[in-house]
Order: sequence, then C-alpha cells, then structure tokens
Amino acid sequence: MKNYLYVFFISMVPLVELRGAIPAAYYIKSAVDPSFNLLTAYIIIAIGNMIPMPIIYFFARKVLEWGKDKPVIGGFFTFCLEKGEKGGQKLQAKAGRGLFAALMLFVGIPLPGTGGWTGTLAASILDMDFKSAIFAVVCGIALAGTIIGLACTLGFGAIFGITV
Repeated sequence: MKNYLYVFFISMVPLVELRGAIPAAYYIKSAVDPSFNLLTAYIIIAIGNMIPMPIIYFFARKVLEWGKDKPVIGGFFTFCLEKGEKGGQKLQAKAGRGLFAALMLFVGIPLPGTGGWTGTLAASILDMDFKSAIFAVVCGIALAGTIIGLACTLGFGAIFGITV
C-alpha cells in the first residue's frame, strides 16, 4: 500500500505529475516489489493527476492574480500566470475552433511544462467551458500515460530520470 501512495502523491506534484509517477511505478516493480501491480498503479496515478484539476480551474487563476503583487511570492505567481497565459494564447492561436483537441494534445505530449496543471490553468485563463476543459485534460492525461508507459516498457525509463 505504501508504494501505491508514493506514486499517487508523485502524480499530484506540479511539473512532475504522471510523467514522473509512471517511471517511479516501473522502478518499484523492477527493483523494490515484484508483486507491485502496474495496472493498479496506472489507475491510482491517473486519479492522483486528475484530483487537482477542478481546484486549479476554479481557484488557481484567482489566487495567482491576488498574489502577483505580493512581496516574496509575487515573482513566482507572476511567472505562473505568464506561463498559463502564454500556453493559452499559443493553444488558441494554433487551434482556433479545435481548442479541445489542441488542449488534449498539449497535455498529452509528455514534455516539461505541458501537463494537466498547466493545461487546466490555460483552459481557465481562456475561459474554456469547465466540462470540455476537464474532459480534454483527462484525455491528455490518458495519452501522456500511454506514451510514458510505452517508453518505460521499451526500456527508456532512464530518459525520465529513473533506471528501469
């Protein structure tokens, strides 16, 4: 149970998300606990990655706008807002009416800074419909999980910082 909680919490960390949790699950399976069930881990990782999405959609933008002028936290909050705005503008410029697919691909391509946290923040900044935004992010998380899982299965876990 401890190992499942470990990957669950890794999947909730911004910028790391499931891109770090899936290789960690493969590492646990190969080096720590051979009875560790990867399918169960995938489900737990996906849930952990999705839990913050509604909170980010409804509250992150407001908190970031409130804190951007504050000492100590202002620089970081401004950075987060600018990153979300740039991501949202790029998505909208490239996608036009295909914003759903663009958001899904943005979240689904496993590159640094393109995960569920950034995608949900970008959707919030773009005032995208909540249901559409969350569904696109969930589909993107599934796509990213598939890509990372395949990479780990094929032995490319070291690319993600973990030797499998």
